[in-house]
Amino acid sequence: MTAYAYLGPAGTFSEAALRAVPQAAGARFVPCATVTTALQEVRAGRVVAAMVPIENSVEGPVSTTQDELAQGAPVVIIAEWALPVRFALMARPGTTLADVRGVATHPHALAQCRGWLAENLPEALAIPAASTAAAAAALAAGDHPGFEAAIADPLAASTYQLDTLADGIGDNDEAWTRFVLVAQPGELPPATGADKTTLVLFMREDHPGALLAILTEFAVRGVNLTRIESRPTRKALGDYYFSVDCEGHIDDARVGEALMGLRRVCAEVRFLGSYARHDGKEPLLRHGVTDDDYTDAAAWLSRIRAGNHRRG
Repeated sequence: MTAYAYLGPAGTFSEAALRAVPQAAGARFVPCATVTTALQEVRAGRVVAAMVPIENSVEGPVSTTQDELAQGAPVVIIAEWALPVRFALMARPGTTLADVRGVATHPHALAQCRGWLAENLPEALAIPAASTAAAAAALAAGDHPGFEAAIADPLAASTYQLDTLADGIGDNDEAWTRFVLVAQPGELPPATGADKTTLVLFMREDHPGALLAILTEFAVRGVNLTRIESRPTRKALGDYYFSVDCEGHIDDARVGEALMGLRRVCAEVRFLGSYARHDGKEPLLRHGVTDDDYTDAAAWLSRIRAGNHRRG
């Protein structure tokens, strides 16, 4: 049986996302304590792929995932999934809201429940955990110095036999988290017409217009960016790389041309995969950037180079 890793333990949103993608149907699931560990399992070849969170609609990027993808042995994203996020406050049986002096959860979950906590548990100490389910598991095991409650997916309460003290405590009813399925480099998923490509871009040098030069490679080819974020390279203060998602597949002429342009202007371009969008949204392509337009332009140039100018 094939194995897939995910940010665990059991009951995390990452597990729910993994169960939703068809690639993992019928596979054995391996929970990992951290994103780093999950990706190490992939790089070591002990699992086929790993499901990890990469972006939240409220809190933005999951920096640990971005940094792990940007460094170390190459890996690629082969699929993505997005889940609506709902949170509950849970505790060991017999615990009341008045008993809660500390609350454990993942920092992203904490940020999304900040308003509810300020109103209902203003004196409670926030305790960071590796994941929401990890907080629930530690609470259930009795290994919980400093906190009497956890914030997690409501399903975690039944998974770990905890009582739900309050449900739907998120401050934003429209919160979503995007997850990516990461594997070792190999054959890429085929283009579907509704795809996304993820890149990590390192500037050659810091100078006026350096970011503009990168963005121009996308803009002149009609490649729309759906996400761009800067992260420190950890080499020097003020030295950053860019994590980018763009519409399209590497097999699309416009995306391939953009990558060649980026290869010329960047110190390093790390390709992190082309894969189908979870929402199935197709890009709006202006005249001049379709594959047919690129084919026609290449044929025109070939005719000129062959000396056949009259055909235009």
